[in-house]
Amino acid sequence: MPSAAVVLCVLAALTGCGSTGGTTPDTSSATAPAAGPPGTASTAQGRSGAGARKRAPAEIPGLGPRTRAWIPEQARQVLVVTGRGRDANRSEAVLYEHTGTGWEAGPAWPARNALKGWTDDHWAGDLRSPIGVYTLTDAGGLLPDPGTDLPYDRSDGFGVSGTGFLGEPLEGSFDYVVAIDYNREPGTTPLDLTRPLGGDRGGGIWLHVDHQGPTQGCVSLQKEHMRDLLRALDPDLRPVVVMGDAVSLDE
Repeated sequence: MPSAAVVLCVLAALTGCGSTGGTTPDTSSATAPAAGPPGTASTAQGRSGAGARKRAPAEIPGLGPRTRAWIPEQARQVLVVTGRGRDANRSEAVLYEHTGTGWEAGPAWPARNALKGWTDDHWAGDLRSPIGVYTLTDAGGLLPDPGTDLPYDRSDGFGVSGTGFLGEPLEGSFDYVVAIDYNREPGTTPLDLTRPLGGDRGGGIWLHVDHQGPTQGCVSLQKEHMRDLLRALDPDLRPVVVMGDAVSLDE
């Protein structure tokens, strides 16, 4: 494993996503779920078959009764991030949107999560992403707003340097960010350090740009897919993220 990453001070206090070793504080943590344990959120977009348009399913595929119960009733956009395994750091993300009669799915995007996989009891420094359903209310990044309807904080505070777990450069990881409302105060910049559950439960869990390596707790997407996501998310549709390994989400 490469030596510990050198990350800008302000981000070191916020998030350790993708950094190596144990010297960078973990800022991937948990905020109380929007509804139900351990969080709540949802999203969808349509996909048509060859020829006739397929009927949108009444339920989002791959989500069991427990997970569906966590999704707030008012959520009409759900980003589902499905991990390959409990201890795996590769996953897939699909944005769903409710049409009024069913859930339509957008394209499947490759994603990464924390180095050691997933947990339903996240603590700072455990190198696992928290399983649950969480609202998506705030965005930001080092680059200008690409056209999102979410509140967007363009700030140099999202600058980062150093290397990740695989020795990959971290520069550009926070060009685009969507804060996952785990152990944070919704309605604030992703850079906000408020941790309602306490600092030991982690924080700074974000959706951000993939740096070609696992994270400390965040979920990362390729840069073009982060732009697509930011442009698609609509606060009027009460978007949430549903995230975890496939087996856990199917419960």
